[in-house]
Amino acid sequence: MAVLQPMATLGPAWLSYLDRTDFVPMNGEVEQLPVEHPAVKELIVGVDQADADEAGLDAILSDAFVVRDAGEVVSGCGYRPWLDTAAHLSVLTAPRRRGQGHARVAASAAAVDALDRGLVPQWRARVEASRRVARALGFRELGTQLSLRLPAE
Repeated sequence: MAVLQPMATLGPAWLSYLDRTDFVPMNGEVEQLPVEHPAVKELIVGVDQADADEAGLDAILSDAFVVRDAGEVVSGCGYRPWLDTAAHLSVLTAPRRRGQGHARVAASAAAVDALDRGLVPQWRARVEASRRVARALGFRELGTQLSLRLPAE
């Protein structure tokens, strides 16, 4: 019997989904920018690589919905459509600005955009702070995910 010997694991992560009837929108000023915009790139390079990789903001296909403070982008969220059904949200907040509600505002705007396009917003979170943001917006945890990287045979 063969035993899987992964080279790396990622997870577990909780998968949450948002229905329009459960949605709790957050008010705040949000700007819509292309992900290639220098202000979005500055947010991404302003965090450590592990945070940037976890968030995946640089991989979104939608615009970035950003929150600014004193002209600086402090949080951003966007999504990648999956199978024309789901919108996998990615959110990133500058470390010194976390816990102030900026992620909720940015993610709320991205969720509205996804819902308006007929997509089901999906949230994948490994850390509790991210899970709290999702729950505050009305996302429901419906499953978990564990990723394995297997060696090539």
